[in-house]
Amino acid sequence: MGNFEIFGLQFAMSTLVYALAARWYLTPRLARLPLRDALIPLLLLHAMRHLGMTGLVTAVVSLDVPRGFVAQVGYGDLLAAWLALLSIAALRGRWAFAIPLVWIFNIVGLADLLNALYQGTVLDVSRYQVGSFWYVPTFVVPALIITHIMIFSMLSQHSRDESITSARHA
Repeated sequence: MGNFEIFGLQFAMSTLVYALAARWYLTPRLARLPLRDALIPLLLLHAMRHLGMTGLVTAVVSLDVPRGFVAQVGYGDLLAAWLALLSIAALRGRWAFAIPLVWIFNIVGLADLLNALYQGTVLDVSRYQVGSFWYVPTFVVPALIITHIMIFSMLSQHSRDESITSARHA
């Protein structure tokens, strides 16, 4: 089995384990909370996405890895981390635009991850020396993707519930 296949297997298995943990343990507990409170633990994980900037550290990732790719990954993750932190502040502060901000974070954050995965696959980054950064896409990114899906599900359910409530009061 080559690097590319090992990468794919590790990514798939991590995604499966995170999905099971989310389904069996996390989702039932978060469902008992008000939306604003349930979103915060998921956003806290994303607030740690500054970890993606490790790809810019030449002592970790070889200079052979295209710099445009690692810059896009690193700074995209940094943007997502800041949007997650801002979303947490908005939710905790009960700001009127908190939920729309979480939508923005979630769209930008997931688009960043999907773009990085696509670009990494096209470049076949597994053929480069990426050192300990290997764990980011094979262990961290699957957790981020699962929590993005959870956030989209929670936001969509909330929107449906608000629409039904609004229709009843109209």
